Amino acid sequence: MSGRVFGSPMFLGFDHLETMLERASKSSGDGYPPYNIEQLSSSALRITLAVAGFTMEDLQITQEDNQLVIRGRQSEDLQGRIFLHRGIAARQFQKSFVLAEGIDIGGAWLDNGLLHIDLFRPEPEVRVRRIDIAKGSVARSVANDGPLPASPRSVRTIGDE
Repeated sequence: MSGRVFGSPMFLGFDHLETMLERASKSSGDGYPPYNIEQLSSSALRITLAVAGFTMEDLQITQEDNQLVIRGRQSEDLQGRIFLHRGIAARQFQKSFVLAEGIDIGGAWLDNGLLHIDLFRPEPEVRVRRIDIAKGSVARSVANDGPLPASPRSVRTIGDE
């Protein structure tokens, strides 16, 4: 078996998940800015980033495909300021989070140096679909000949050709 996460033949159509996992593992391991992820309920999360010294104008939040991207760049004017000690980080940052399909961004706000972003997963509706089984001696595949016929009478047999 290969080293692929979804290499099992039982996982069909999950290639995009493997791509997302690779992207998440390659995202910056930098711990700046520090952040928390809090579970508010079974369908709600909150990401909180410590962004001391950043204003709302210095921050940008975007959703790029299935990624939540938070960027910070301070536009502080340092002219005339003399720091005897500078312990508050003023560097730019980019923090990315891979979002599962169906996750919605509920909103964001800045409060006392903390940037909060609420995420929601709407409750999925249960879908059950019955698949009819057609009779016939020759089955047509979706990839080769299109979908199976709606009526068993329209199935061609080898002798009909």
